[in-house]
Amino acid sequence: MYTQSFTVGDGNQAPQKPIPFTSQQDAERLAAFDACIADDGRIEAQDWMPDAYRKTLVRQISQHAHSEIVGMLPEGNWISRAPSLKRKAILIAKVQDEGGHGLYLYAAAETLGTSRDQMLNDLHTGRAKYSSIFNYPTLTWADVGVIGWLVDGAAIMNQIPLCRCSYGPYARAMVRVCKEESFHQRQGYESLLVMMQGTDGQRAMVQDAVNRWWWKCLAMFGPPDADSPNSALGMRWGIKRFSNDELRQKFVDAIVPQAKVLGVTLPDPDLKWNAERGHYDYGAIDWDEFWATVNGNGPCNRERLATRVKAHEDGQWVRDAALAHARKQAARRQQEAA
Repeated sequence: MYTQSFTVGDGNQAPQKPIPFTSQQDAERLAAFDACIADDGRIEAQDWMPDAYRKTLVRQISQHAHSEIVGMLPEGNWISRAPSLKRKAILIAKVQDEGGHGLYLYAAAETLGTSRDQMLNDLHTGRAKYSSIFNYPTLTWADVGVIGWLVDGAAIMNQIPLCRCSYGPYARAMVRVCKEESFHQRQGYESLLVMMQGTDGQRAMVQDAVNRWWWKCLAMFGPPDADSPNSALGMRWGIKRFSNDELRQKFVDAIVPQAKVLGVTLPDPDLKWNAERGHYDYGAIDWDEFWATVNGNGPCNRERLATRVKAHEDGQWVRDAALAHARKQAARRQQEAA
């Protein structure tokens, strides 16, 4: 779902270096790989690929998956407090979708040779990142709608191009993810429209939520292009199709008209149409806050991770039971075949 993880490395990861090769066979394989990328082809799990390409994909896809399952928490917090049965049912379905997205993405990452247990261990021990956007609290019901409109809207802006990612299993997983995320974005916007037609208190609640989430959503696209070497490499390999700044601009241009229809003010005094550029200008993002949150010092970092670890530990008996059942079934089949 969440785009910041695509360009932010784990820990103090250094930018990838040019691909070395040690034999004529390696050189030929690399040439074939580069030709496939240049022709906008697809690399499949059984194909040869450079180690750096494989590592980049594992990092990106696993962090994407982590963001989906951690992203269930801020909204799941409101399931028991939804204002109506209709809103409760919609929110339950959405949170369930996010869990499914994590499943698709972990499965895609596993095709690269990394186990799901290893990926989850990296998340639970803090070695792997997930989108910083989920380290902020959801203070009111309006936050749930704003997450659907702005957070999922930002995710879609990045994810639709990922349907053409050079790695086939990832690209195919993203087709269904994007369809469901598009529905989530429309659901969030519809929820806010209903609130904006309500009382003064409801309208104020929506505006307050927009004020708190707007800048955090702009930061979701990752650091400026000049500070994002991983992003440039991802574009060269066909993993990404647009740079961070290009995607951020597309998002701003799409959201401003929607905000006017909704009747909310985006909290940026520098936001204005630039006729010469054909785009909206916008103000400076607080990158100090972004990096503080990415590095574990956001308002809810520890709470989110602790909740995720507890859920995993509490579910151990289910995994044990499933494995025991699978072993029992396998033994029964062996017995019948003997």
